[in-house]
Amino acid sequence: MGQWREAYSVLADHLSARGIDVPGVLAALRAQHIETPSWGYADSGTRFKVFNQPGAARTAREKLADAAQVHRYTGVAPSVALHIPWDRVDDYGVLKEHAASLGLELGAINPNLFQDDAYRLGSLTNPDPAIRRLAIDHCLECIEIARTVGSRDISLWLADGTSSPGQDSIRGRKHRLIDALSEIYAAMPDPMRLLIEYKFFEPAFYMTDLGDWGMSYLMASRLGERAKVLVDLGHHPLGTNIEQIVALLLDEGRLGGFHFNNKKYADDDLTVGSINPYELFLIFCELIDAECDPSVDVDVAYMLDESVNLKPKIPALIQSVINVQVAYAQALLVDRTSLREAQESGCIIKAEEILLDAYRTDVRPLLAAMREEIGLDPDPLQAYLRSGYQDKIVAERGVADGGAGFQGA
Repeated sequence: MGQWREAYSVLADHLSARGIDVPGVLAALRAQHIETPSWGYADSGTRFKVFNQPGAARTAREKLADAAQVHRYTGVAPSVALHIPWDRVDDYGVLKEHAASLGLELGAINPNLFQDDAYRLGSLTNPDPAIRRLAIDHCLECIEIARTVGSRDISLWLADGTSSPGQDSIRGRKHRLIDALSEIYAAMPDPMRLLIEYKFFEPAFYMTDLGDWGMSYLMASRLGERAKVLVDLGHHPLGTNIEQIVALLLDEGRLGGFHFNNKKYADDDLTVGSINPYELFLIFCELIDAECDPSVDVDVAYMLDESVNLKPKIPALIQSVINVQVAYAQALLVDRTSLREAQESGCIIKAEEILLDAYRTDVRPLLAAMREEIGLDPDPLQAYLRSGYQDKIVAERGVADGGAGFQGA
């Protein structure tokens, strides 16, 4: 542990004096599970340009190999989300076995309902029943893939909407969406879940069929208990109180998962915690608060979704995993008894200072101690950079052919 050993000893003594269960915090950090996205390892970019990177993954197997590196050095990223058709293979059972050989499992299956020319006017809400059938059948295909690889979650982002007033019936599109989602949901075996994502604009610029968390919540409520809402941190207007959305969905039993990223303007899909780490901390405060309430069933998938256009892929995802770990560790240090007392007595400044005290704590020694306990290097990013893997894949893979720009949903 080297440079961190003395810092950890001092921090552990300080936290114990405050009544923080340090062994419990370390156990929670060890149990954290963060899913990385297959598309995060491949070339991706903006609508304008993809800057192809030397060594970027080109196939599903290469994506898994790179994801194994993230898990190897962080110890908390054992699953990989797949995107179909980007990760389509001839035999998903073989892909599952290959993932297992790398110490990984296959996570959420993400249907693609936004890149086919047929979806110009929408997929599940398209006025043409033949195109709706095409979209539904693709989702049914993804359910079968999930069944084969043992994935519990179908993660659905819908790009559907309209770009001009009067283009289509808003209520009509709602009815089509309910009908389509009902058929998809009915085909999902227990305990498979449908995680319904939302986005307030783009690519539709007048009206989006699933424009906010309330619309996704409405759809989930119509479908059944295994339909949940997925919160992408980039899919909100500026100023939206995401932690309030998280708290409400938790209390209603409808929060199914996250796509962690960050934004400066809109859906920028930046490295997690790179712009507003305090917001990420506050979100985890709400998650932990719910976990401490026996009346709340917290079953949330923590997934990354970011478009790494300029940063090297694997180091960027390691960086994101670390930033999620940091926010979670800080939130675990909140003195919840004192916070509740301050809240109930109306001591606003004291309550805020309790949060800030946890947020301002340098938790890196805690994370270093946790990593050492499970046999990892205390600094995952530097350990990866020293490993030589990046040079190896650059030499073996070269640079992929250029292509049209895309930024993950």
